[in-house]
Parts: sequence; structure tokens; C-alpha cells
Amino acid sequence: AAPSSSSKNPSPYPYSPKTPSTAAAASTKDSAELKSQSTSSIPASRKLAAEVRKRATSVTETYIAYSVCEKLIKECANQADYTIPQRHEKNGVVPKGADGEDLGVGKGWWYEDLGLAPTFSTWAQITFLHMYILTVRLRAFPAAHAPSWHQHLLDHFFYSAEDRLVREHNIQARSLRNKYLKDLFTQWRGLLAGYDEGLVKGDAVLATAVWRNVFGGKEDVDLVGLGEVVSYMRGVLKGLDEMEDEVVADGEIQFGDPRSQKKVVEARSKLLDSLPREDGDLSKK
Repeated sequence: AAPSSSSKNPSPYPYSPKTPSTAAAASTKDSAELKSQSTSSIPASRKLAAEVRKRATSVTETYIAYSVCEKLIKECANQADYTIPQRHEKNGVVPKGADGEDLGVGKGWWYEDLGLAPTFSTWAQITFLHMYILTVRLRAFPAAHAPSWHQHLLDHFFYSAEDRLVREHNIQARSLRNKYLKDLFTQWRGLLAGYDEGLVKGDAVLATAVWRNVFGGKEDVDLVGLGEVVSYMRGVLKGLDEMEDEVVADGEIQFGDPRSQKKVVEARSKLLDSLPREDGDLSKK
């Protein structure tokens, strides 16, 4: 059965309610078997719709991408959602963090387990992280279609960010909102380069990029938590890679639960056990 909106997929793999067999198989089947199940689970109506999209005009493609990317951004933004109750109270005083940023109230792994502060900056970075994962998958779309999807995904993020600045932070001046949005765009461009480098060069480089962006480069970072984020990213990327384009293009994607990566990260490395210690002893501790 598909999980409810209040529950989390216990696997790091993303989940599509329209293809439950794919999500169930992701943590137990190998890549080839998963690909076969994903393909066979696509009903004839969806295959037909995909064929229609192939023959659709560029205008139709734009409307499809616009609508689907709106759903995808909502899923990204929900991962670290927060509110500022005092903002909606008469004479309410909004608490501030050490850096002067408004502090909100948030639930879920990113705030409760990882200990990140529920602020606009944190929300933006975690949303960016999930956007990046989707961007990597969208790069595999046909070259004629991918740019439109990339642009609409980014546009919907900025619509959402501006709405949040007004709704939760009462920033009414358009000039000030534009300053925030320009800063976010600069961060996004830098984040793309950093995460791309991490995917190519390995988990240590990717962890550095996550530490710099999500954790703000703080020295007292929780290294296990950092490892969980990196492992989670790899798992979601793998899951999306194993989904057919038609499934991704439906926009019915639900991200998995990062908690599932804790045991993976805390497991002792067999490689480290095989390396000689300073005294030349190869025995395990």
C-alpha cells in the first residue's frame, strides 16, 4: 500500500505512488530486476500519454513541464518545512538565531535528528539539495526537453521562496525580496558546481559540499549526520535513475527517509580493517 502523506518511505529510495512495486523492490532487488519491474508497471495509458508528449508541440511541452515541476518543488520544499507562529499572532515577537535570522518551528529528521535550525536559509539549502537530485535526473531527459524542465523547476522554487518571505517573514518590500532571491540564485549556481564535483570525485568531496551548504561550514558538525545526508543523496539518485522517464515526468515523486542511512553510516568499514595500523598490526580493534 502507498504510504500516507504523513508517513515516510523507510527507504532512501524515492517513491512514486503510481508505481509502488518499484519502491518496494528498490531496497531488495538488483538494478536489472528493478528496471524490468519499473518498465512493466507502466500502464498502457501512460505509455500512450508519453507517445503523445513526444509528438506534442513545444507549447504543450512547456505546460506539462510547468505543472509537473510545481508538484516536484512542493515535494522538495516539504522536506524541511517550518512555520513562525509568532508572526501570525497579535504583538507576537519572533525569536532570532545567533546570526539574527528568524527562528521558526519545524519537525522531521532535518530539524529533530540532525539539529539544524528551522530558518529560511536552512529551508532553502535542504530544498536546493532535493532540487539538485531532481536536476541530475532531468539531465537524462531528451536534449530537446530537458532545458524546459530545468527552467520551470528553478522558477517554481523562486515563486515558493518569495511567497515564504512574505508569508512567514513579512518582507513586504519587493526590493528586499529581490535581494534575497538574487543571493539564492548565486548560492544555487555555486551549489550545482560543488555537488557535481562531489558526484564525480567521491563521497569525501560531496560531503565537503554538503557541509559547506547545508551545515554552513560549522566546525562542530555531526559527522554521522553528515554521512547520512551523503548516503541519502546517493540512494535517492540511484532510485531516480532506475525510474523510467515517464514515471518521473508524472511528478508523483515522494522522497525516502534519511533515517534509514544511520546503520549504513555507522557500520564499520571493511577497508579500514584491512589497512595496517601504526604498529603494523592488521588485527581489528
